Amino acid sequence: MTTPAPNAAVEAPGHASVPVDIPRPLPEAEAVYRRWLAHLSSELARHTSYVRRSEIVRDELHMILLGRPHGGRMNAALVSELPMAVLSESFDPRNVTLPAEMEMDTDRDRFLPLKPLLWFWRGFDRSILGANLWLGLRFRAMLGQHIFAGVGKNVRFYRDVVFERGYTLTFADDTVVRPGVRIDDRDVRTVTGVLS
Repeated sequence: MTTPAPNAAVEAPGHASVPVDIPRPLPEAEAVYRRWLAHLSSELARHTSYVRRSEIVRDELHMILLGRPHGGRMNAALVSELPMAVLSESFDPRNVTLPAEMEMDTDRDRFLPLKPLLWFWRGFDRSILGANLWLGLRFRAMLGQHIFAGVGKNVRFYRDVVFERGYTLTFADDTVVRPGVRIDDRDVRTVTGVLS
């Protein structure tokens, strides 16, 4: 691993910069990480429908958590394959219910295209990739650009940050959201400083 210059900043693909004061991955790994993040950001910007975003998230989670491409539905008729079929179906955001869907004050039109991204955030954080601080900060900064009302520069989202809607939140420059923070996003809110 190489050590970056103090207080250097690196742009997440096309979006908010993340200060780099943590060790960097090897150059080959960094190139792969950046390519993946740029690809995801491009796909999510290009495809904003609930259905297509759900397919993208399903396919990505399938690869992240099972290490192989999604190959269609499994044979759920075999009892021995039911647990794997349940797992595979649960990667698709269309097959899960999130807490905001149960709330009367959720704006369904704004929430639906974001639901797959919220599911992706949670799935990523629960994977081995979510434990990779360098990649995780950049992944969440990228995904946040597609979820939140606004994300300033140098915003850091650590692992296991919980919010229900996303569309009501704006994060000011240099905001840090520490691991495990729960953000109440029922009302429009601008978040600043350090949340822990």
